[in-house]
Amino acid sequence: MFSFIKVAFQTIKVFIIFTGCTILFYYGIILVSEEYQNYHRYDAPEGAALKVSNAVKEGDPSMLDRLKLFYLNGE
Repeated sequence: MFSFIKVAFQTIKVFIIFTGCTILFYYGIILVSEEYQNYHRYDAPEGAALKVSNAVKEGDPSMLDRLKLFYLNGE
């Protein structure tokens, strides 16, 4: 009977620790999500920013050109 109580107590301790860590992880993810929710990645750059790539050409590119661009950039 004593070993059953000991096992039950150990199980309850593990459950409480697991639940506490899960709640801590959940609220940590919420805090990180709120931090980056208002972060605008695609805003226009400020200052002396330069265009790095000239992938878009005048006119309608052919299918072969688009395929080459896909393989070169991996996108």
